[in-house]
Amino acid sequence: MSEIAAKYNPHEVEDKWYAYWMKHRLFHSEPDDREPYCIVIPPPNVTGVLHMGHMLNNTIQDILIRRARMTGKNALWVPGTDHAAISTEAKVVAKLDAEGIKKADISREEFLNHAWDWTHKYGGIILEQLKKLGASCDWERTAFTMDDIRSKSVIRVFNKLFDKGYIYRGVRMVNWDPQALTALSDEEVIYKEEHSHLFHLRYMVEDDPDGRYIVVATTRPETILGDTAVCVNPNDERYTWLKGKRVIVPMVGRSVPIIMDEYVEMDFGTGCLKVTPAHDVNDYMLGEKYGLESIDIFNDNGTIADRAGFYAGMDRFAVRTQIMNDLQERGLVEKVEDYVNKVGHSERTDAVIEPKLSMQWFVKMEELVKPAIAAVEEGDIKFVPTKFRNTYRHWMTTIRDWCISRQLWWGHRIPAWYLPKGGFVVAETAEEALVKAREKAGDPSLSASDLRQDPDCLDTWFSSWLWPLSLFNGILEPDNEEVKYYYPTADLVTAPDIIFFWVARMIIAGYEFRGEKPFGNVYFTGIVRDKLGRKMSKSLGNSPDPLDLIEEFGADGVRMGMMLAAPAGNDIMYDDSLCKQGRNFCNKIWNAFRLVKGWQPNAAATQPEYAALGIKWFKAQLNRALAEVDDLMGKFRISEALMAVYRLFCDEFSAWYLEVIKPPYGEPIDAQTYAATLEYFDILLRMLHPFMPFI
Repeated sequence: MSEIAAKYNPHEVEDKWYAYWMKHRLFHSEPDDREPYCIVIPPPNVTGVLHMGHMLNNTIQDILIRRARMTGKNALWVPGTDHAAISTEAKVVAKLDAEGIKKADISREEFLNHAWDWTHKYGGIILEQLKKLGASCDWERTAFTMDDIRSKSVIRVFNKLFDKGYIYRGVRMVNWDPQALTALSDEEVIYKEEHSHLFHLRYMVEDDPDGRYIVVATTRPETILGDTAVCVNPNDERYTWLKGKRVIVPMVGRSVPIIMDEYVEMDFGTGCLKVTPAHDVNDYMLGEKYGLESIDIFNDNGTIADRAGFYAGMDRFAVRTQIMNDLQERGLVEKVEDYVNKVGHSERTDAVIEPKLSMQWFVKMEELVKPAIAAVEEGDIKFVPTKFRNTYRHWMTTIRDWCISRQLWWGHRIPAWYLPKGGFVVAETAEEALVKAREKAGDPSLSASDLRQDPDCLDTWFSSWLWPLSLFNGILEPDNEEVKYYYPTADLVTAPDIIFFWVARMIIAGYEFRGEKPFGNVYFTGIVRDKLGRKMSKSLGNSPDPLDLIEEFGADGVRMGMMLAAPAGNDIMYDDSLCKQGRNFCNKIWNAFRLVKGWQPNAAATQPEYAALGIKWFKAQLNRALAEVDDLMGKFRISEALMAVYRLFCDEFSAWYLEVIKPPYGEPIDAQTYAATLEYFDILLRMLHPFMPFI
């Protein structure tokens, strides 16, 4: 036997074994007679690089997939990446800016060529990094949300939903990102508590002989430029005298009506509500109800538009300061108070969102969600931990229609074509659109050049909600053998912050397009935080580079360190000492193996009674631990399962069993005890393999 190194060196081991696994296609799966076990990876953005959240999520997935593989199941872990429309387009725009090229100066086709070049260059980085972690994905199946099958699936689904009346186009109040210049869905808006001001402004009553005024409180004084009414509660005795009157919008000079509606809370603010239908969701509803004019005062980039009449071209926040100065000079400010409120920010760019009336495409959700609500309520799909069922139920029962159009070039272009004399057709291809357009217009002379395709792209989540189906071509070929074998998948591992973006929508899509659930269990990971409890982020500088950790502690050490502190659904308080503990455990395993392999077995030696008792005792401990681990893994208590194996190895095996059976110094060990010890070591390493696959 060759000499065993004195110290475990993960770098010598990890690259060698990963290359071996890849060479022998040990992660590859094809349908056969075995029970399938399938996990689909939450596709990381092509703009992404490995962070601590990825480390945790993918370690858990790898544990589950390796364990399934070892229990005889046909295990498949499908990898892939997401085209990440907003963030990728932003990266490409920034790259072009650095090269002196403006997006506005090039064609859509030229821009997309740049975007594809960028994607081909950087898009696979994160998947290569996952290999360093030991991820046992079937890399031969790597997919991309904008590859041919996935793209055609998205277009097919859009057409199906449109034909069924679930997709419509209309002017609605949307969340507008002035930095990315696109609409966002409600789920892409993050509300942050901010310290601001509540401005109390004087609105003079029109033609009032006593010069009376009312006071209206607002956090956004710049939006008075779009005011078209003031609303009070008809039950508010303070303002009954205003019935039928009009007031003058301060500084703007516009005469607007007083409307009375119980929507206004009498005890909030002054009890008078300025109504700006173009820039507030609730005001929009009041505007619809009372037929008020909508004045859109903003340009798409958040500057003031000419139609506002004042401050044209100025940034919205600069106007907030300027308009207050101007109102003060005119004596139209009653008072200013400090105020704490929640402000919506873009999840992608962090820009403050502007509610904006815009022509967009939407999916009607009310009917689509019903089977998905029932699936979780009735236990067909189980959440771990169960506390997230309440979060899911609340969102699904208060859901609004999904705004699916984005004002971007990178992504799946909306498959709608506009006719020269009005109207549009929806089709899967330009050729099909032309046929439909000729039929709709009653004009067989129409040509492709007469039609104009909608310039917008679909929300990124409109492709990833199909992920468990489209990975097996289940949209285009619903009867193919792969989708029938692997779908529904077994488990989904994901972070709770995308329960609405992704998890809920995949469940909706599963029932709508295949009539069954997409997965059986959803395991929600916690958020990785530093030892001070802060969420790890680049801006705080508190997030280590996972590849640096792997370099220092080895992949197995990092995997174990993460999992020791990772109970399902609870946040992980990360500290490097966890990885040190993982590395030390690797060394302990290595040293125990060196000890055992250093003994010389003697076939003629008689087994001592103490050794026989030790073997019997440890067998009982081993069987107990095997049953405990099976039970814990069945309940997704993965961290506890690892701890059970850790204790078994350190306490029962190393500290007790090896001490009991080891031969006197310099003497051989009997062959029977030696064989039993090697068998136990083998079983222990198999128990550890899903958690620590390299050692």
